[in-house]
Amino acid sequence: MTAEVQKYTREQIESLELAPGFEREMLEGWVPAVASEDELKTALEKAFDYRGDVTLTLKSGEKIEAYIFNRTTGDTLAESFVQYFTPKAEEKRAVSYADIARIEFTGKDRAAGKHWEDWVKAYYEKKAAGEQHIGLQPDALE
Repeated sequence: MTAEVQKYTREQIESLELAPGFEREMLEGWVPAVASEDELKTALEKAFDYRGDVTLTLKSGEKIEAYIFNRTTGDTLAESFVQYFTPKAEEKRAVSYADIARIEFTGKDRAAGKHWEDWVKAYYEKKAAGEQHIGLQPDALE
């Protein structure tokens, strides 16, 4: 038994899209209020989802420019931690939520303005121009 391969036009493929995308929150440059425990937790959740560096100011006054890649939430701020990378240290580090006084979304948001539709458009433009062996590749970070 052979399966027949259905070929679709670009318009047919686009009409098959059932789930619309969502708008990303523009966080670059944002300095959230973190006066309450809930505000701090919300800001750190957004920092975890952010695709850029943030600057954490600790209650000790120390500033850490970092990329947050993980978090562990406990019952209290002291039992909750964010894990981060920093350009100045090779190893992963962690800091307790209880030690954080301020969060600034200081780094460039690497995901801002990048949409699937833009990638597909670029693919079809290359294909229409006759390019061979093309694919949808992410933009270089720098």
